[in-house]
Amino acid sequence: MTTLEKIAKLKKTKNAVILAHYYTPADVQAVADYVGDSFYLSKVAVSLEADTIVFCGVSFMGESAKLLNPHKTVLMPDLEADCPMAHMATPEDILRVRAEYEDVAVVCYINSDTELKSLSDVCVTSANAVKVVKALPNKNIYFIPDKNLAHYVAEKIPEKNFIFNPGFCPIHEHMSADEIKSAKLSHPNALVLAHPECSKEILNMADYIGSTSGILNFAKDSEVGEFIICTEQGVEYELKRQNPVGKRFYFPKTAPVCPGMKRVTLEKVLRVLETGENQVTLPEGLTESAVEPLDKMLKLAK
Repeated sequence: MTTLEKIAKLKKTKNAVILAHYYTPADVQAVADYVGDSFYLSKVAVSLEADTIVFCGVSFMGESAKLLNPHKTVLMPDLEADCPMAHMATPEDILRVRAEYEDVAVVCYINSDTELKSLSDVCVTSANAVKVVKALPNKNIYFIPDKNLAHYVAEKIPEKNFIFNPGFCPIHEHMSADEIKSAKLSHPNALVLAHPECSKEILNMADYIGSTSGILNFAKDSEVGEFIICTEQGVEYELKRQNPVGKRFYFPKTAPVCPGMKRVTLEKVLRVLETGENQVTLPEGLTESAVEPLDKMLKLAK
């Protein structure tokens, strides 16, 4: 029996479902029941009837799925798969800002650990951040942890006062603007599609800025045939699946690869289905306070 056959059999036996982020390896996305960005997977997680969720992604994603499904078993193929940005704010930062500003909402990018979520007013994803922040009554917005997404949202909502945090996604932050310029010279007819976690220099070159799902939808709907993609290279699998002929996709010369996402493999998916190991557990005492910002996000983003 092949690995794929074993996974399929175990999913039925254990009433399990596999969720995978667009940045995981292509063969993992291919075996998943649902593939998407953080917002889509958050919505899917609350609607599942399965007993077990195998979350193919990094740690904050598994934690979010567990927060939204406290009575389900959530398994991570690799517990060491992590997102550095998820830890780039501190409780002390939040308490300091709350003390300094009276009318402040702490807006927590979903790419954050459970403790940061528990101290926040609402969570957002790159797909819904503008909509959610616009809906908040607060004048002051402390946006954690990503500075690039925060500045992008702030430009869209100039009537609010943003307090910025210095966090960032290493993959997007360190993407070379010179390599994007070089790609544009090599492919002058290509449109530049960029994730808002990218630096301002790259966003200024972009023809479209949006979440991973937004980039996918733009490429699929566009009549243009060439695109320079400024986000993690794992999205290439879905780009090619949705556009099987006629469109070409280019990435920076230095491939933007998230080491945490690439720790997830089919073999590890099979192992956790076989053994039930790598269950997601949440910090004691934080569950109720951490799920509230997620629930508020889903409500405001409808």
